[in-house]
Amino acid sequence: MSTLPGMEVREPAYAWGQRVIALDDLHNDGSHPEHALDALLAARGSVGEIVNIGHAQEINEPVYLVQFAQAVVGCLEIELVPAPAGLLPETEDPVHPSVSA
Repeated sequence: MSTLPGMEVREPAYAWGQRVIALDDLHNDGSHPEHALDALLAARGSVGEIVNIGHAQEINEPVYLVQFAQAVVGCLEIELVPAPAGLLPETEDPVHPSVSA
């Protein structure tokens, strides 16, 4: 990745495959032609998985492609927070698995 001379590329805080939560409602900015402009793509609190990581050179920020239930949405770090371990069954803490009756 290249950026402006003398400026280092900002490393991503999150990783591929990591589960994250949307901190706000995410609306279509026109990048999803199959959805209406300003349609809700992921509601605040929606859990998604990072499926790719890019870089917005103009603002020197990582851009995350996050698979939510409705769509894959491009997000900045300020729009996401890591999902806590054990939030969903498939992210269950292997040290403290659920006890089945």
